[in-house]
Amino acid sequence: MKAGAWLVLGGAVAGFLGVLGLHRPATSGALAQNPAQTGPGRTAAAAGPPGTATGSVVDYGYGELATRVAISGGRITGVSVPVLKTAEQFSRELADRAIPVLRHEVLAAQSAHIQAVSGATYTSEAYAQSVQAALDRAHFT
Repeated sequence: MKAGAWLVLGGAVAGFLGVLGLHRPATSGALAQNPAQTGPGRTAAAAGPPGTATGSVVDYGYGELATRVAISGGRITGVSVPVLKTAEQFSRELADRAIPVLRHEVLAAQSAHIQAVSGATYTSEAYAQSVQAALDRAHFT
């Protein structure tokens, strides 16, 4: 391999590692928040409209989220996200793109057993975990 090729390869690797370093899970500092306020390790307000249940707030490394599931006639009829806090703008944008897909997956599957959104694995896992907690609270089988 020529010296110039090694230089290009080394630059590409350094650039890739630099991008990865910019998107680390938050370990301290304020999280960007939506208007719903809850803290880590707590559950979102369990109260909601009749036929709804709210799942646990799940910390997923890039932020935290909780879901609220609406159930009617023995079916999941809706899923919302009353709590979404993210560590930085990129994570917010990723969550904003993934959440509608995840909502569709839950409604189609009628369960929390859903496919993860590519590129949003941690968000997907947190979403499914919170949905399952809501379904458990609602005694949905």
